[in-house]
Amino acid sequence: MTTAFDFTATDIEGRPRTLDEWRGKVLLIVNVASKCGFTPQYAGLEQLWRDYRDRGLVVLGFPCDQFGHQEPGNETEIRSFCSLNYDVSFPLFSKIEVNGAGAHPLWQWLKEEKSGLLGIGAIKWNFTKFLVGRDGRVLRRYAPTDTPESLAADIERALG
Repeated sequence: MTTAFDFTATDIEGRPRTLDEWRGKVLLIVNVASKCGFTPQYAGLEQLWRDYRDRGLVVLGFPCDQFGHQEPGNETEIRSFCSLNYDVSFPLFSKIEVNGAGAHPLWQWLKEEKSGLLGIGAIKWNFTKFLVGRDGRVLRRYAPTDTPESLAADIERALG
């Protein structure tokens, strides 16, 4: 059976990282962008990371430029933007695609595990979120409009 821990992605520093390094943790996987109306959610994601990381939550941000060209920067620019504007310290990855033929395998799997509204698999916009349990299975998918703060009760349950 495939789990989130079976995937590898390149981090924002250009290093391959296996999600297996977070085996046994609860993951919140998010496609992020720097020039989106939802970009202020970086602050809420960082707060979740700070509030729950000692209990086992890991927030993973995946920049994506597939929606309105809202992530135009390169990895250095993205890292700098996140650091300067939102003091982001949770793990960030290199820019990926979440839809189409070039979609990252992790995101292909996430969409297969939990479809969106009306059973649609495609990611509709930036800041779509997936909550993954300690067993590596997707617990829930959240819309971009679901604020990080609104996920706290589900995260608490997942952390046990």
